[in-house]
Amino acid sequence: MKNAPIRVFLVEDSLVALTILKRILASSPEVDVVGTASNGVEALERIPAAQPQVICTDLHMPKMDGLEFTRRIMADYPRPILVISASVNTQEDSRNVFKLLQAGALDVFPKPSIDSLSDYEHVKHELINRIKVLAGVTVFTRHTSRATVEPRTHPVSPKSKPEPFNPKPVSQFPIRNSPSLPKVVAIGASTGGPQALYTILKQLPANFPVPILCVQHISEGFLQGLVDWLAAECSLRVTIAQPGEFPKPGTVYFAPERQHLQLDTQGRLTTVSTPAVSGHRPSVTALFQAVATSYPRSAVGILLTGMGRDGADGLQAIAQAGGTTIAQDEQTCVVFGMPKEAIALGAAQHILAIGEIAPMLLNRISSYRLS
Repeated sequence: MKNAPIRVFLVEDSLVALTILKRILASSPEVDVVGTASNGVEALERIPAAQPQVICTDLHMPKMDGLEFTRRIMADYPRPILVISASVNTQEDSRNVFKLLQAGALDVFPKPSIDSLSDYEHVKHELINRIKVLAGVTVFTRHTSRATVEPRTHPVSPKSKPEPFNPKPVSQFPIRNSPSLPKVVAIGASTGGPQALYTILKQLPANFPVPILCVQHISEGFLQGLVDWLAAECSLRVTIAQPGEFPKPGTVYFAPERQHLQLDTQGRLTTVSTPAVSGHRPSVTALFQAVATSYPRSAVGILLTGMGRDGADGLQAIAQAGGTTIAQDEQTCVVFGMPKEAIALGAAQHILAIGEIAPMLLNRISSYRLS
């Protein structure tokens, strides 16, 4: 029996953008636009009758913007939310896009424009695929009594400030083959990754004694906003990797857009535009394999929520080199794709809830003196 189309509600104040979105979605028999609104107030009135499975919203709208709308939806009528926004032109706007993810939205996508129609088939494929992925995600009610809504993927709300370093006993986190103390942490994520990264990085102190290298699959144009948002929310320094720099402790380096993040023979960061790996550039597997080569037995690889299998082979490379490997568990993943593939390979030595990963990292470096 053929599945019913995915019911989608569009919240967009630009008539041009709304027309383009409706045209794109109407081209797929798997999607049905069941309602539209030009602002959050109208949307809140119409959504209960429309019964959408996925909601797409802009950030800037009159009467009620996307952030307040997302908070209200997640409190009163929780549904998977895709932020479709062109607001990446200023640091403040790009940071605000990620506040919607902090409030409960699941992913971001660049707003289609007349200029982007030359790449119409690519835009159509990407948008419909995002909606199909989000339609299968279960979300939960969020209460908005606090000024800042905590990430959906974290079953226990993180603290606003990192607690004093006080690692759990080593016995709670047994380490296979007793690898060396870590010299680098590598993290890979896709759908749901910004919220998961926030949960981990928020718990780490500014004097965390090793560098952190990250690959986050994200729509082009949104990486700088992600970096700015995390930098504002966390104690660690967060930046986009620059070739030739030696990774520094207490710093989080993200792979640039359209480039793999690697390490040269001297241990310096380097970026390359070689072909995509597992369909992605930057690729999590490409980073993990580079880390496994440069830091055998002293790397920690962490594979977080995401669709597909990028990172699974790379996590296996870290494990085979003698490092420590962690996969996010199914219960706290937005999409249990990438971690599931790594677990199936036997590449994950530890399968942890998102809230348990930072405490384990702190435990692993317990012999370092944090001052």
